[in-house]
Amino acid sequence: MSVSPTETQGAVHDLVGIGFGPSNLALAVAIEEHNRRSNRRNRLDALFFEQQPSFGWHRGMLIEGTTMQVSFLKDLVTTRDPASDFSFLSYLHDRGRLTDFINHKTMFPTRVEYHDYLEWAAGRLDHFAHYDSEVVEVRPVLVDGRIDYFDVVVRQGDDPGRLSVYRARDIVIATGLRANVPSGAELGDRVWHNLDLLHRVEELDGTDPGRITVVGAGQSAAEVTEYLHRRFPRTEVCSVFARYGHTPADDSPFANRIFDPQAVDDFYSSPAEVKRMLMEYHGNTNYSVVDLELIEELYARVYQEKVRGRQRLRILNASRLAAVESRPDGARVTAEFLPTGERVALDSDLLIYATGCLPDDPLRLLGAAGQHCLSDEDGRLRVTRDYRVHTTDELRGGIYLQGATEHTHGITSSLLSNGAVRAGEIRDSILRRRQSPEPVSRHSYALTAEPE
Repeated sequence: MSVSPTETQGAVHDLVGIGFGPSNLALAVAIEEHNRRSNRRNRLDALFFEQQPSFGWHRGMLIEGTTMQVSFLKDLVTTRDPASDFSFLSYLHDRGRLTDFINHKTMFPTRVEYHDYLEWAAGRLDHFAHYDSEVVEVRPVLVDGRIDYFDVVVRQGDDPGRLSVYRARDIVIATGLRANVPSGAELGDRVWHNLDLLHRVEELDGTDPGRITVVGAGQSAAEVTEYLHRRFPRTEVCSVFARYGHTPADDSPFANRIFDPQAVDDFYSSPAEVKRMLMEYHGNTNYSVVDLELIEELYARVYQEKVRGRQRLRILNASRLAAVESRPDGARVTAEFLPTGERVALDSDLLIYATGCLPDDPLRLLGAAGQHCLSDEDGRLRVTRDYRVHTTDELRGGIYLQGATEHTHGITSSLLSNGAVRAGEIRDSILRRRQSPEPVSRHSYALTAEPE
């Protein structure tokens, strides 16, 4: 189905957000608060498109009992506006649990409760969000020889030919993370990534598998291992990772300063060698690390099983996958013990890669507009302090990123910790650039061919 530019839906929007997870949800909150205190002329006209049929954030890992690794004070708004009625405390008050939460004496709610908070906030912003809407292309729009706008092509619903076009002055890309699996690995009926865990675990038909192998050394791998060992009391669970032991996450007070808003300023202005040094020093606050309490729980289970004489939780440390042979009923996993080269075959009913996630490539959707985005000497996008992609002079519309900016803004690029402040900075940047708007030319046109 061909979509003509004359079929653009409505007026030109100030911004279109691609993705509606926690990052763009925080931006929607910031915009909503601005619009509440502004007259009609100064309000921001924003839309957000989300591929999922409803709001959801890593639902496949909402394991009962798992807790957040960031304080509830690092919610959608508090570090930017402590008085906001979109805060986690406002959510608790609305749900009638504020006093109960205070008595709980914790800074770290369960992941299930925090997801409910995000859903609560998203539900109050339905006027911004379009669900079941996949952005398939962004087309630059010429006005008098320069690119002032973007046509965002959206597939809505299950009909592949049902395409709509929304025109925007600025776009904000927050498409989240995608599953990372080892090179050559193939997912299938009995080979999963941990992001799909709770979506697919019921496929096991209520029977305990004989053996499940989990690959990975980080928090997700440890959580999956603990959950499966608890969920299936007759199943052998094998955890395979290259380290000798799980590395505890550094959440000490001074190290946590790497997540402060000020740390973003410091990182952004640092020379390249200092950026690399800071990432190496403080990667253990977030990457391939595990909460100490969970490490101790897993160790206690291994020890108690040794006491009882029945080893059901096996930790294959200092090991790597040497081979994986997929089978209709599972996979034969060959693990190699790195110090000696000794190999062991694990015939597994289920293999789960808990091997982390990677940021989505922002250029994937930008098409011809991506040709105007500037890169550094390593091929990474150049990004301004306010999260706007550096572009050629011909492109005047703004392309903002929430995620995929770790090389410029540091470790908080894709994390919740700085989401509230980051959203405010992007909103304020859009407002500053909006001070002298230009009308849409009747002769404007898209640079690329119409989608089929």
